Amino acid sequence: MPPSLDASKYHNLLRSFLAEDVGAGDITTESTVPATQRARGELIAKAPLVLAGIDLFGEVFRLLDSATEVENCSRDGEELKPGKIPARVRASARALLTGERVALNLLQRLSGVATLTHQFVCAVVGTSAEILDTRKTTPGLRMLEKYAVRAGGGRNHRKDLSEAVLIKENHIRLAGGVSAALTAAQTAKDRAAWMEIEVTNLDELRAALAYNPDVILLDNMNPALVRQAVQQVRAHDPARKIRTEASGGITLANVREFAEAGVDWISVGALTHSAPAVDLSFEIEPA
Repeated sequence: MPPSLDASKYHNLLRSFLAEDVGAGDITTESTVPATQRARGELIAKAPLVLAGIDLFGEVFRLLDSATEVENCSRDGEELKPGKIPARVRASARALLTGERVALNLLQRLSGVATLTHQFVCAVVGTSAEILDTRKTTPGLRMLEKYAVRAGGGRNHRKDLSEAVLIKENHIRLAGGVSAALTAAQTAKDRAAWMEIEVTNLDELRAALAYNPDVILLDNMNPALVRQAVQQVRAHDPARKIRTEASGGITLANVREFAEAGVDWISVGALTHSAPAVDLSFEIEPA
């Protein structure tokens, strides 16, 4: 089943986006289009994509015109071909013109994240690896971008710093080493959904294994070294209670190599920090 999104929970965020774009008023639309004019708009996919955020698209126009009627012809998570019409909207012509850019920008951004995620997910089909996002999200859009990752078939990593302990390179350096960091982190164990530590070589891995963390993040290792690390983790933990995660330098071209190395998770910052916006257009006509 595709994920679902309650667009009403994001009214304040959408209003802030509209306020940023409209400013003191849409002087072009207000001077050229009568207030009583009604119009209809068709959303059109111009390239292959995976949809995410379709309910937010319609909600933008509802905030400008409570009488807006939206017909969603596609659902989030659906793969669309060029020419597909995922939604039709009937509303005040002024509402459609004023809200068009905000609605499109958001939909194109979220669908871009979903589309790139889907490409990574497809690249590892047949392996046991799952594709995860990171906290490398656009400020203010984290929960929506993480929703888009799910729409593309990926999974979410930490939603914020309070959810889990994730000891990274800088924590290790400041704490005085892998063992010192993991010893100190035990005080937070009861507050964390899981405990994870980043290692960059096999010596750090062996030090981490002594503490049996929930997840070991294999950072910036090549696939061959990842395979060795996974084998060492499995030898230490035959019950497979410790998950392994690969991250750093992972692209569509090499992600399958990492998946075939045996890791459980592959986290990809590019899903949210480098996903290109997809090509969608919104064509408006008099109703």
